[in-house]
Amino acid sequence: MTDLLIRDAEVSSGPCTDVLLRDGVVAALGRGLPAAGIPVLDAEGGALLPGLHDHHLHLYALAAESNSVRCGPPQVRTPADLARALAVAPGDGWIRGIGYVETVAGLLDSAALDALHTVRPVRVQHRSGALWVLNSAAAHRVGLDSASDPGVERDRAGRPTGRLWRADTWLRSRLPDTGPPDLTAVGARLARYGITGITDATPDLADESLAALGAAATSGEVPQRLTLLGVPLGRTGAAGVTTGPYKIVLADSGLPDIDTLVGTVRRAHELDRPVAVHCVSREALLLLLAAFDEVGTVPGDRIEHGAVVPAESLDVLRRLGVSVVTQPGFLADRGDDYLRRMDPADLPDLYRCRSMAEAGVGLALSSDAPYGPLDPWQVVAAAVARRAPDGRVVGAKETLRPPDALRRYLAPLHDPGGRARAVAPGAAADLILLDRPLTRLLAEPTAEAVRTTIIRGRIIFDR
Repeated sequence: MTDLLIRDAEVSSGPCTDVLLRDGVVAALGRGLPAAGIPVLDAEGGALLPGLHDHHLHLYALAAESNSVRCGPPQVRTPADLARALAVAPGDGWIRGIGYVETVAGLLDSAALDALHTVRPVRVQHRSGALWVLNSAAAHRVGLDSASDPGVERDRAGRPTGRLWRADTWLRSRLPDTGPPDLTAVGARLARYGITGITDATPDLADESLAALGAAATSGEVPQRLTLLGVPLGRTGAAGVTTGPYKIVLADSGLPDIDTLVGTVRRAHELDRPVAVHCVSREALLLLLAAFDEVGTVPGDRIEHGAVVPAESLDVLRRLGVSVVTQPGFLADRGDDYLRRMDPADLPDLYRCRSMAEAGVGLALSSDAPYGPLDPWQVVAAAVARRAPDGRVVGAKETLRPPDALRRYLAPLHDPGGRARAVAPGAAADLILLDRPLTRLLAEPTAEAVRTTIIRGRIIFDR
């Protein structure tokens, strides 16, 4: 590890001080610390913070995003827009579309997608990440007619519609094998935002993916500390990564029965794994709470998204001791769509923040990137303002104060609803240096304020 002395940094919004890093940890704080033989970084009065933790994202989907066609707002808003975007897609093989939403051209199926593009095989992902739609050329290439995966939707006559619900593993097995994507650009992008720790929330990771993610973390391709939710039960993950809670997806396209869910949670707990349960709808949340009431909870159990949380569930969540990892960034990204399409009765329960915090529920903010905005400072701003793209406020009673919103990115990876980390002796030297005091940043959160990102005592990003 490289030693480093940071001079004249604002720490915990107090007077400027020096911070000595040794062997990957914060060794000392104080004015006038000796610098003999140690590199010095002059903070010039900028704030020094613990590095941010994104507690829910998808690394491989982020890597694939750069080679995909945007199929939804703001770039694509009409069927004609979508047809043009597919027509000019680079290359001559498969077209991978992302970010689709029904406001563009309705609920797509193979026939609807054929009307927009037939020249090349096309697969388009809904912006929720739960659905892929294939045109006829793509369906033929993957052998959709003979598919037995339960996620392959069929009409009343038994013919595939072209819609695949949470059938990513099956689809991936039928696509050209290009190997795991390179994550170097993703790791660098995260570092530019000041993110030093991440939790990949992709479920059911295959052995190849586990090995590749471990290799990416070990080699520095992904310099961030990495926790995986998708490690199968009974597996130990891979070198260089941490095995997190076990990811369970409660898909609204096919919710499990209560006995099946109870059995899965109980098995995870018996193997000393907490669970991280994908809950987007009111129905999914109530099913999970019923399962927790029967099987009990363990430290580390958490809810992913909590997109709709009824007020009467807040005390239950606090009593159970589960944390909620939520994404108010969706409000800034698509809040106008929520206001237009959601049942008005659900809007007060949408991506709750303040009421959960006030009820004593462990709360963390995250991106769900690439399905939501990756920039943590955009997410913090969204939690504070809760403004939709058209300027309307979505859930004014759920706003957070800027310092509280930021703290929700500072919890440990193993305890996303826990106490915010601090710059203190003995703490890991995972830090971000801002080019301004903290009060100025919180008045206008922006990634442009991130000057230096340090992970394990090493400078990973510096501008």
